[in-house]
Amino acid sequence: MSNQFLPLILVCTFGGACKQEGSLCLMQMAKIYSALYDCQLNKKLVYVSILTSPTTGGVTTSFGMLGDIIIVEPNAYIAFAGKRVIEQTLNKTVPEGSQAAEFLFHKGLFNPIVPRNLLKDVECEPFTYNEYL
Repeated sequence: MSNQFLPLILVCTFGGACKQEGSLCLMQMAKIYSALYDCQLNKKLVYVSILTSPTTGGVTTSFGMLGDIIIVEPNAYIAFAGKRVIEQTLNKTVPEGSQAAEFLFHKGLFNPIVPRNLLKDVECEPFTYNEYL
């Protein structure tokens, strides 16, 4: 058995489908998360999550943010809920730009910010299990 493995890469984008699809959408996210868990734990694959704009809702609170490496595109809108919803729910003002990739990157939420047209140039070399730990 080789000690090298390739990463699992998911490109995520999501916005508002749970509002329309309800529990069906949530069940699909659970299936994806279960498969992801198996790949990470049992198959020892590194999970690279690529977040595109917009990535919101359940994806942000589940498999989109569980990557070992999280890559995000410039100016991507990344949030659990929209600014208006947060402000109405919490009765607080959400700072302008606080749900933008660059702001969240500086808070340590992501790894690199990579423009979509350069993603294919980002190298993913095989990892060895010891390097990963």
